Order: sequence, then structure tokens, then C-alpha cells
Amino acid sequence: MYHRRISLLTISGYRTMYFTVKILKEGIYLALIFFLLSSCAPEKEYSRFTGTTQGTTYSVVFENNDGRDPSELKAEVERIFARFDMSLSLYEDSSIVSKINRNEKARPDKWFVDVFQRSKEIYWLTGGSFDITVGPLVRAWGFGPDEHRNFDPEVIDSLRNLVGMDKVVLKNGEILKEDARIMLDFNAIAQGYAVDVVASYLEESGIGSFLVEIGGEVRVRGDKNGSLWRIGIDRPVENNFTPGQDLTAVIEMKDRSLATSGNYRKFYVEDGIKYSHTIDPRTGYPARNTLLSATILASDCSTADAVATACMVMGKDKTIEFLERHPEYDAYLVFSDYEGNFRTWMTESMEEFISQQ
Repeated sequence: MYHRRISLLTISGYRTMYFTVKILKEGIYLALIFFLLSSCAPEKEYSRFTGTTQGTTYSVVFENNDGRDPSELKAEVERIFARFDMSLSLYEDSSIVSKINRNEKARPDKWFVDVFQRSKEIYWLTGGSFDITVGPLVRAWGFGPDEHRNFDPEVIDSLRNLVGMDKVVLKNGEILKEDARIMLDFNAIAQGYAVDVVASYLEESGIGSFLVEIGGEVRVRGDKNGSLWRIGIDRPVENNFTPGQDLTAVIEMKDRSLATSGNYRKFYVEDGIKYSHTIDPRTGYPARNTLLSATILASDCSTADAVATACMVMGKDKTIEFLERHPEYDAYLVFSDYEGNFRTWMTESMEEFISQQ
């Protein structure tokens, strides 16, 4: 279920737009808050369009001073999504990744190559915490397209032999696997990369200021009439279903990307045991730690998406160590202490992006 709310207020010459989007992506609900400031200076025009893609919703807000027809721009964006799915979606049987997983003849396109190479970089960067070969384990735990569950420890241990990006290479335009049963799963990076693809299209179209969001992954360019884009992060509690009602932070951004990953909504309970959708590729089992959500800011959205996922695998302490070694990322973490209370931690440079709500 998705929910949107738009309200316009005019107070003392200031025009404010509050736009919330309820999105389910890795169990994260984001409230996107846009404030358009108007004064005596001419106000730039902004247009927006929304839709569905990749099993979730998307929204685009863009500066529109030259009278572009938003419906025409939306049509082109959705054509991009259709082509994108035919490259990287596991839910399209005839996509490139689906064919490669079945060991059928398929030549990777540019998008596939870009995401594969970036995934391998982040695999090594995070010590294997991010791994797109985790697909067989994801399916075994019931989070794949067929939702089939197999908890047999012997099966899990056997599938671990198929995991590891050191077991698959891209050579001369072809994916080579050590074992034919190895499967690729781009779900933890694909939406972030799709945001980057749409952002690149908008830039090439001459649009100077915009926000692109898919399933909670966000990339912004420029500002909005002199004000930063404001992204609201909901508090990570299971019953917080109203976007913007209970925010844990509001982050101000310009020319950056943001992704949030968490385990507190996408899960299931089997025989009294709660299973999270984040699978630790190093153990073969769902990640279990006190980290509830990780929000990462990076220069591109695919990186933010993948690193946020890796953080949920690493847990709070290892994530903090990782971030201290990689100041190129800004982060906002929400975790539970030993008494079950919410606590937050952020990188030092992140403080300048946190806004008073």
C-alpha cells in the first residue's frame, strides 16, 4: 500500500509545499519534504510526476522554467524503467540477469556491466558484507521471487559454497562462473542505480535542479529556489505507518544521494522466530544485530544503496569502524541499546546536514 499527501500553505509571503511519499523498500518509509521559498524575487517553476516501478513507487520533482510537459518526461522515464528491467530485474524471466542465472546465452549491456563492476568494488570495500551472489541464500530464506523457504542447515551450508564475488568474473563481455549454480541478485543496488540512470537522463535533458526518488532511494541536483532539499527519515518502529508523523531526522541535501536500509519492517515470523530479509553472505543466515537502520549519503545513489545494505550486515560497531576509514560517506545510524532504547550515531560531517525539524 502506498500513500501520498500534498498540502500547500501560504504564510507571510512564503509558499510551502509538504509532499510525503509512503514507500516500501527494504521496509523503509521516507517522508520527502519540499519547501519552495518565494519572496520578491521571481520564483522558479517546479513540476512533478509519480508512478510505479520495480515493485514500488517513484517520484520526480524538477525545475521547469521552459514549460516542459511533465507527461512527456514521465513517458520517457518509464521507457527507461522498462529497458532497465530487461537488464537487471529478477522478476523478468527474459532479462539479462535472469538468463545469466539460468546459464543461457546473454550478453551484458552497459547497465549490467556498470552495476556488476560497482558491486564487485563494494564487495571488496566492505569485506564481503555486500555481495550480489547471495541470491541462492536469499531464495532459501524465502525472500526471493518465488518465496520458497528452506531452513535446513545442511542446505544453507551447501549454498554458502555458491556465494562470493571472487567466484564470478566479467571477461570479454561475458559472465564466467566457477559453478553454474551461482546466481546474481542486484536487488540491493539496482534501485539506487536506477535513480542514477534517471538523474543522468534529466541532466542530459538540460534540467538544472531536480529530485529523483525510487522506493526511498534519493538523488538531488541543485537546490530549490535557494533552499536545500529536505529528506525526512521516519523513526524505525514497526507500527510507524504514517510518513512524516514520527521522524527520527530531517536531512538537508544538495548534489548528493541518499539511501536507507533497515530490518524492522521487511521480515516474517516462522515458529516464533523473526527472520530479517538482510542475509549475511558470510554466514548464510539473516543478519542479527542492534542496528535498526542505516542512512548513507554518497555522491551517487547506487553506492549509497549498496553501502547502506552492507552496514546492516556489519552491525553498528563494525559499521562505525568502516565509516571512520571511509570519510567519503556520511551516515546516520539508528540502533537499539541493551535496554531496548533507540539511540543514534552519525558521522561528524553529517551534523551539518541534519536540520532542526
